[in-house]
Amino acid sequence: MEEEFDDIDDEVLLSLPLDYPQSSSVGAETADTVDAVTEAPASIPNQFPFPFTPYDIQVGFMRELYRTLEEGKIGIFESPTGTGKSLSLICGALTWLRDFEERQQKELEQLLQVEEGQRSCKDNSTSEKSRTGSVPELDWITAFAQKQELVERSKDMKVEQEMRLKREARLQEIRKNARPVGNKGKRKRESDEFEELFKDASKELRDAYAAEIGHASLEDADDEKIVVDEYFSDEEKNSNADAEKDEVGEEHVTKIYYCSRTHSQLAQFVREVQKSPFGNDTRTVSLGSRQNMCINETVKQLKSLTLINDRCLEMQKNKQKVEQKEKDGESVAKRKKTVGGCPFYKQELLYDFRDKVLVEVKDIEQLVSVGRQVKACPYYGTRYAIPGAQLVALPYNTLLHKSTREASGIKLRGNIVIIDEAHNLLETINNVHSVEVTGAQIMCAHSQLSQYKERYKTRLKAKNLMYIKQILFSLASFVKCLGGKIGIAADKQNLGKSDTRLQTINDFLFCTQMDNMNLFKVMRYCARSQISRKLHGFVEKYQPSLVPVVEIRKEETTTSGLSKFLKGIITKPTDTPDGNTAEVEHSRSDDSSSSFTSPLMHIEGFLEALTNADKDGRIVVNKQNLLSHSSLKFLMLNPSVHFTSILQDARAVVVAGGTMQPVSEFKEQLFVSAGIQLDRILEYSCGHVVSADQLLPICLGRGPSGVELDFTYQSRDSSEMLDELGRVLCNVCTLVPGGVVCFFPSYDYERRVHEHWEKTGFLTRMGAKKRIFREPKKASQADQVLSEYSKCIHRSRSGSGQITGSLLMCVVGGKMSEGINFSDDLGRCVVMVGLPYPNIRSPELKEKMDYLNMHMSKSPDGRLPGQIHYENLCMKAVNQSIGRAIRHKGDYATILLLDHRYLKPSVISKLPGWISTQVQRMDKFGPAYAAVRKFFINKTPA
Repeated sequence: MEEEFDDIDDEVLLSLPLDYPQSSSVGAETADTVDAVTEAPASIPNQFPFPFTPYDIQVGFMRELYRTLEEGKIGIFESPTGTGKSLSLICGALTWLRDFEERQQKELEQLLQVEEGQRSCKDNSTSEKSRTGSVPELDWITAFAQKQELVERSKDMKVEQEMRLKREARLQEIRKNARPVGNKGKRKRESDEFEELFKDASKELRDAYAAEIGHASLEDADDEKIVVDEYFSDEEKNSNADAEKDEVGEEHVTKIYYCSRTHSQLAQFVREVQKSPFGNDTRTVSLGSRQNMCINETVKQLKSLTLINDRCLEMQKNKQKVEQKEKDGESVAKRKKTVGGCPFYKQELLYDFRDKVLVEVKDIEQLVSVGRQVKACPYYGTRYAIPGAQLVALPYNTLLHKSTREASGIKLRGNIVIIDEAHNLLETINNVHSVEVTGAQIMCAHSQLSQYKERYKTRLKAKNLMYIKQILFSLASFVKCLGGKIGIAADKQNLGKSDTRLQTINDFLFCTQMDNMNLFKVMRYCARSQISRKLHGFVEKYQPSLVPVVEIRKEETTTSGLSKFLKGIITKPTDTPDGNTAEVEHSRSDDSSSSFTSPLMHIEGFLEALTNADKDGRIVVNKQNLLSHSSLKFLMLNPSVHFTSILQDARAVVVAGGTMQPVSEFKEQLFVSAGIQLDRILEYSCGHVVSADQLLPICLGRGPSGVELDFTYQSRDSSEMLDELGRVLCNVCTLVPGGVVCFFPSYDYERRVHEHWEKTGFLTRMGAKKRIFREPKKASQADQVLSEYSKCIHRSRSGSGQITGSLLMCVVGGKMSEGINFSDDLGRCVVMVGLPYPNIRSPELKEKMDYLNMHMSKSPDGRLPGQIHYENLCMKAVNQSIGRAIRHKGDYATILLLDHRYLKPSVISKLPGWISTQVQRMDKFGPAYAAVRKFFINKTPA
């Protein structure tokens, strides 16, 4: 590597002129030329392309966003729902990208001019030297460094310019429908000719051919697919296998990665791009899961996402094996290629797909449609399009999980990352990297892997057997840690009293006697050998429901154990009347492992989590009455560990949301902990588009009878408190037209309130004015409840009866508290009952608070970081719930915060800015009643 660098230096050194005219200073001249092409900071524009005249707050938002991207900062942006946040993100970010590309083009042109000027300078220098015969004092080190900088920048920009021109020419050709088909048509004609000739073949020949390419080939090939290949350690075979995967591909252009939580949110974002002024000329691609993008019907019919991923990867690997054998000159039957590979995974088809999707902005449904038309896999085709795309829309997990990010071909270096709906980003990162495995899954994996080893031990190489034994030892250690035993079915092992304890990673490894095991090597083996996928194939071949969970006992001989296994796979179960096997139903009754035919891949995630630093996570050992219900969970405590690489690689990172308060957690736990300086963090919070008279937020301390509203855990269940809450809601239902949405801290508390009101008659009094609906626990029933709630409100508008709308009893953190649009009459009043603090007795929460107290500094007022985190969890839930109101410029609503603790300035300061600036603190119910009444009288049309 050093010799190569020296050669480059020598070439640059030889290109330097050795003689200079006395009248000039070489160092000064070169410095001037470098400064001439140095990228100057762009001025922040006052106007942005927008589909309509933007609000002032949108212009302010886009200006600050532009500044953040230009200066390479970390931005925290808050823009309430209904203020056009998505359009502001699109137009602000794409305006910066357009300006950046234009500056790059100008810089390239200047570099070319400098090179031309230097060649002229060299010629003049040579002639001057021959005329005068004198040489000035040479600052050759400075000249060399500056010359090298120019050469390298010029080279890089020339390459980028050349690729850009090629890409634009290719896309222009696609737009004109003039792209050549290549050899695809020829192969299709040859295939058609073969089919035509084969129609006249005899029946015996056709039968023989079908048997040859069909069932017979599967029998021969199955075991070959199941047995792991010979494994070489790093010392024996370095990392050539990984190097072979890094094929030289298309260079990545500067781009924007836009992330959101769900595919529906990404689709909505892409539709906003289509409507924006950038919709016609921005190369955009959306990434999704195989479940959403696969067009292979045989793979799509698999029920589990895990199975879909496994089957897809298995098909790609089988195809690569066949192609490699053909490349090495080995004889490979054509039938294997047909059996192994996916027909939609072909290079020329994927390149066609890539070009078609970059020509026009398309959402995921449209991408799938294009894939069906060109018969190319949309999942892989979109990844082929990443290098040339200017805007990439992708879900959270694809960005936040490093291995997924790298496997998808995402390169963050020098690019922009925008994370939308980021209010729960900390929790999302922790959840992505936290893993829980049940006792049933561990026992199942141990049983399956043991039988796999017994069946193929004569075909497995020594390295494979060594690592498989290490994995089996780990699984057995996990069972022992939970108090169970190998050899007895998980649902038959009674562990006695329930118990939950937390351990550090090092303590857990010591207790399980895994402290001397190199987990990094074990994980490398799992990744390269694909043992979990091989085991899945083994279980699938021998019927998952029939592989016994009971482990082969040590005292039994190998022959006895193998005979029992073979007997098990031959014996057919008794079918139940509904067509399902009794064994399947019994084993899947309450078991979370039912979604896995082989849970080893899930357990690999737990093993990988054990490679984290000891201080960054904890192990939760949850022991229940039955081993099958017990579990081991890795709890991630430090989200910055997995976010640091994003912050380091990306040019700028923007986290945005409708309610980002309180932002202190983002700064402390995510940015400062990752080494980001405070002067690089930019905060921006814009107001709402509605005027002050369209919103009435009230913090209420007492009810109609003067009882203090105290919904702490100790007081909230008293009859006095429940009755006072009922009186408040009765008055609200009388005053407020349309819909009233009331949020409770939990499903259990909502149930107790409803039962009490039913007994005391409060429900009857409320029902005289509002029809009452309750949020269901099952998410599948939520849409039906919302539909009925909406219909009732719409009917009450035109009706002359006493019913004036609906009351919806919801739960904080439930289906209704996020992503639901209660606009206009659907949400004229939002009521928040109490402060929804999480369960302080939760061992996971206590461990998180202890971790923060140990590693974070106290607040300026002396409060511990753990206590601040506890309060922030509550206020983020409150902000998300009350943000369901006011969804557009013409909307209006009142917000009632029922609890005397809301009167505290420290609590009000953590509300969204557009609410906290207008909030009214009222300790008595009378003034609050009058304010609400006046508010809606003023909104009633004359």
